[in-house]
Amino acid sequence: MRKIGLTGGIGSGKSTIAKMFETLGVPVYYSDRESKRLTHTNPTIVEGLKTLIASDIYRADGTLDRQRMAAAIFTNKTLLQQVNQLIHPIVEADFAAWAERQRQNGAPYVVNEAAILIENGSFRRFDAIILATAPVDLRIRRTALRDNLAEEQVAQRIANQLPDNEKVKFAQLVLTTDDRQSVLSKILEFHQTQISWAS
Repeated sequence: MRKIGLTGGIGSGKSTIAKMFETLGVPVYYSDRESKRLTHTNPTIVEGLKTLIASDIYRADGTLDRQRMAAAIFTNKTLLQQVNQLIHPIVEADFAAWAERQRQNGAPYVVNEAAILIENGSFRRFDAIILATAPVDLRIRRTALRDNLAEEQVAQRIANQLPDNEKVKFAQLVLTTDDRQSVLSKILEFHQTQISWAS
């Protein structure tokens, strides 16, 4: 069974693309969503975040103070890297177990939607990489609206991410979600290719 990585910076449209694959019946693993789940259920992550950020980063009810964590890590590249090194191996192991279940269920291929597949080197574990891109001003507007953030905050987060012109080098398929061109035909073509390889 083939494993496809779907990546892109914040506001790039990768979640919309992932939903298109799901509509085609392709199992999609949402790394960000599963990472959030694991930050509450995995004791290694819980203790690690308390050590790296603050002993009270988890509220009294056991939930992670995500805004406080984001404020800490998006202005400190070293801390961001340490948090990524803590969380990503655990998420990758979770994905591997999930992918094996999909294989047993007969899926010809799966998609892993993740923000930093290229930056953390995990792109090497995939058979192909799809990169979602969009103009930076559009990404800023989308994210500010979605997350109720100031545009300056979004711009700062984007500045901390690897630029698209670097990511393109690792991608087998680039999908531009600029609201002007349709990505559906490219997704359908890619889907047919994966199905034919699996059969």
